[in-house]
Amino acid sequence: MTQTETKKPGTPGKLSRWMQHRANARLIRKVRKGKGKFWGMDVLVLHTVGRRSGEPRETPLAWFDDGAGGRVVVASGGGAHHPDWHANLFGKPDQAAYELPGGEPVRAVPERLEGTERERVWQVVAEKSPQIAKYQAKSDRVYPLIRLLPR
Repeated sequence: MTQTETKKPGTPGKLSRWMQHRANARLIRKVRKGKGKFWGMDVLVLHTVGRRSGEPRETPLAWFDDGAGGRVVVASGGGAHHPDWHANLFGKPDQAAYELPGGEPVRAVPERLEGTERERVWQVVAEKSPQIAKYQAKSDRVYPLIRLLPR
């Protein structure tokens, strides 16, 4: 970053972004080999399309079974803001898909959970992943919960 460039507060720097991309690529390879666990959580690969670029994007995410046939993901984004994949997912929802360990991509319909349904599913998330609940408690922002239903 040059002296004239400014970084938006709460966003990662170039080195941090590079490290995140490397870690994501490694986790995606593991999921594709059928190893879908990370820190004790189930992981899927979310397929989105960049809302501005139109480029395909792949993001490994922890997912939770909501008991209603969907896979629920949490848009924590490090606590400060919604992650890029969240904007891409709802910017082009008809192009969303997810990939489970060792499987093929499944086209998906994303649904933001609200109200009592969000609270019910949040209890499942918090029970299965206390670290996410801990991060949520430290944030002023309510983490969106998104259910991915097979199309």
